[in-house]
Amino acid sequence: MAAGTGSRFGAAAPKQFFRLSGKTVLRHAAERLAAEVDLIQPVGDAEPINEALSGVAHLPPVPGGATRQDSVRLGLEVLEAHAPDVVLVHDGCRPFFPPGTIASLLAALQTSEGAIPAVPVSETLKRARADGFIETTVPRALLHRAQTPQAFRFATLLWLHRTAGAGATDDASILEQAGLDVALVAGSEDNIKMTFPGDAARLERVLTPTLLPRVGTGFDVHVLQQGRKLILCGVEVAHEAGLAGHSDADVGIHALCDAIYGALAEGDIGRHFPPSENQWKDMDSARFLAHAASRIAARGGVLGNADVTLICERPKITPHAPRMIARLAEILGVDAGRISVKATTTERLGFTGRMEGIAAQAVVTVLMPAMYA
Repeated sequence: MAAGTGSRFGAAAPKQFFRLSGKTVLRHAAERLAAEVDLIQPVGDAEPINEALSGVAHLPPVPGGATRQDSVRLGLEVLEAHAPDVVLVHDGCRPFFPPGTIASLLAALQTSEGAIPAVPVSETLKRARADGFIETTVPRALLHRAQTPQAFRFATLLWLHRTAGAGATDDASILEQAGLDVALVAGSEDNIKMTFPGDAARLERVLTPTLLPRVGTGFDVHVLQQGRKLILCGVEVAHEAGLAGHSDADVGIHALCDAIYGALAEGDIGRHFPPSENQWKDMDSARFLAHAASRIAARGGVLGNADVTLICERPKITPHAPRMIARLAEILGVDAGRISVKATTTERLGFTGRMEGIAAQAVVTVLMPAMYA
């Protein structure tokens, strides 16, 4: 059901088209249903619904009626041609219901004509007077808050909608008026109906998986060689020599890639881009870093921060650090505030002190869904 205007939510567009965690509320709801049902019949304005549900299999949207009850009936009339045994009626502004909800509803339909998820009322209930003061306390024993999806035997619900009077606030109440039993199954506090502006923040917390930190480190070194460009952290730096390597030998990016792959427990840069393969010869290392970033996204994670330290006597890194930070942030698709690039020397000790090469080390924090962390 996606025909409402969402006037209480107060947004420019109806609340079912509000975006949460990168998707519209309606798409979240439809994707959860699509995993467990055979057909999805949207009810509401076709253009925004088709746009929101692009890529999700569904029947052509049916225009809504003057009331929710009218809209449900119109959807049921179209579904009759498909002869379903069971129908679920779900609010397009409820983007989340827990796994197992639909299975519980279908089990309850074995012994009843309808079933709904519901949550027992835990707060004390007060009935107010018109002047804003309390009139009385309402006993809460046996009271429940109804949720969707609600499940029904299709033929029963269609017949009752065709014959029922106006005024039903949900489909279960139509069965109640007809004297039919409707079973209750366990609902969830996370099955929030998007109604008021504050609901958006609550739903973001529900839809965003719990993220736990993973840390990775990387180290790389390349020798300086005359006649090569010096590329450090994606930026060309003027210098009398560049770094030798199979690719562009960007020691900063290579260390950063290894740190990311390490945080993901996916090996190192050589595993993904073997130096023995000619296709990577003189390759821009930005390609490698973009791949590392894509591996974070593929596993549902986000980059928390990255810290790169370049180890060399020359060139001076500080004047170039802002550009390096901006370039790494661009490749990784994160805000520059999450990236640090700094430099140090070895006090003229070792190969970097003798200016024979440049080394780099990197540390990253990757926030991963709890299932991976």
